[in-house]
Amino acid sequence: MFENVIEFISQKDYVELKEDHPRPIKINIPEWYKKLEHGTLDNKNLTVKGCMPFLDTLTSGYSLQIPQDIQIQHNVWNEDQKIMDSFYAVGDLFEMMVRSKGLNLNFRKAEIHGTQQLQGSPYVEKNKNLPFYKIMNPWIIKTPPGYSCLFLPPMNNSDDRFSIIPGIVDTDKFTNEINFPIIINGDKYKTLKTILKKGLPYVQIIPFKRESWKMKISGEKTEPFVKRKLLYMTKIIHIYKDKFWSKKSWK
Repeated sequence: MFENVIEFISQKDYVELKEDHPRPIKINIPEWYKKLEHGTLDNKNLTVKGCMPFLDTLTSGYSLQIPQDIQIQHNVWNEDQKIMDSFYAVGDLFEMMVRSKGLNLNFRKAEIHGTQQLQGSPYVEKNKNLPFYKIMNPWIIKTPPGYSCLFLPPMNNSDDRFSIIPGIVDTDKFTNEINFPIIINGDKYKTLKTILKKGLPYVQIIPFKRESWKMKISGEKTEPFVKRKLLYMTKIIHIYKDKFWSKKSWK
């Protein structure tokens, strides 16, 4: 069977360090989900464990892990400038180790987007009207011709302190590292002092084929509509899994 290949490329010496390589995101399934029981219909305590659409969000695509510790102080008082400010610092020790091997990786201290770039969006308020910092990614991502990638926070398994801003990149043609602006969860944390630890999954990558679409709205006669509803009613649980769901492969 033909399988598409998504390729993650970095300098050879860095790849051989085996430092938090990209991986199928199914490896990151959270412990709470693993421990969750299916429940029973009799007790009216069915859980999301039997919901295949939910499972697909946890297992579809690949993940990137944070390549080095990132210390964050967000919406804290800057005594010198007398303003609320944010400070980011990365793990210098790992960076020094990488550079000592002569590797020119994408580990610059920080890149930022000013708030004016997203002025009027809810992201600005959520980020406490402070600049958006980027997590620098050492991997180039390559897909077959005609395929792009959707980048988003890990679905149903994201960190509650921050999230990336989702985006789509035509990774069959773009041949540079993709860096990810992040939003601090100001809805929960008025002030945040924390460390995003190296190895933390922070991006979900879903490759897809670029195709042209158009929409259509249709009416359906009553008889086939009712027949389909009766089909759904013949089995109360797992009908989607048993009759409609397709298993996906992300190796």
